[in-house]
Amino acid sequence: MQKLLTATALVSLMATSVSAQEITEFRLGILGGENAQDRLTNQECFRAKIEETLGVPVKIFAPADYDGVIQGLLGGSLDYAWLGASAYAKIYMTNPDAVELKLTKQNVDGSTGYYAIGFARADSGITSMDEAKGKVFAFADPNSTSGYLVPGAELQATYGKLEDYFGEVRMSGGHEQSIVGVHNGDFDAGVSWADGLGNWEDGYNSGAFRRAADAGLVDMSNLVEIWKSKLIPEGPMVIRTALPQDVKDKVTQLTADLWETDPECAYNVAAGDAKDFVPVTHDAYEGVVAARKLQEGM
Repeated sequence: MQKLLTATALVSLMATSVSAQEITEFRLGILGGENAQDRLTNQECFRAKIEETLGVPVKIFAPADYDGVIQGLLGGSLDYAWLGASAYAKIYMTNPDAVELKLTKQNVDGSTGYYAIGFARADSGITSMDEAKGKVFAFADPNSTSGYLVPGAELQATYGKLEDYFGEVRMSGGHEQSIVGVHNGDFDAGVSWADGLGNWEDGYNSGAFRRAADAGLVDMSNLVEIWKSKLIPEGPMVIRTALPQDVKDKVTQLTADLWETDPECAYNVAAGDAKDFVPVTHDAYEGVVAARKLQEGM
């Protein structure tokens, strides 16, 4: 009997040892939307906290476009990322078991959504989307929810084929590129994302405009809002399904507690002021998945 107990204990110890050795590093993916160095700087505090929690090196990867993060999660070269709803939809449509949804951003008013915001230079004379007809218009990225999928669908439903309505449609490469591009006169108008709460001159409370304004890249008084989409479900923070359960639990709990433990770091992660990071399920994104399937003719 003693031998059986010893053997059982040994097997348990070996299993624990194997589990502890299952990961030697953790890889955090950051979607495009601002330049790589800014992305690394904004997420450094979060990287360090995950590293301390897991006890293994944590690396940040900031691919040039959204698809780099999508393919990294699908292929297993990335472990954790905050996605837009459309990027999540692409992963789900490719492999529904690749990632687990964990959390999403909760705004200061308790909502968990945001808007695609159409905008132009304040001195352009463009004050509405009607006046953007025939102009050079910038979307962010084909895999961006607020930078392409939702505004593209809503604008097409109103104005018809976008290539015919606008003088030229361009993909800027990311939200920051769209905002800076319009601000500098490279595009006549474009779309980016914001929570729609707070003041326009601050870049709202959170979102790409707030990030650009905080970084000193644009003066919001030089820009004007010309359009707003319907409410979009805030994108999910996802973790690779194949990771050990204790790793998934620790990283999720760390993120869920971030606004309480380190508000400054949480501000950097959330691209501005927010209330919390709260649980989310696939149900929140069924509409976006359906829209993406329609867009891709599935």
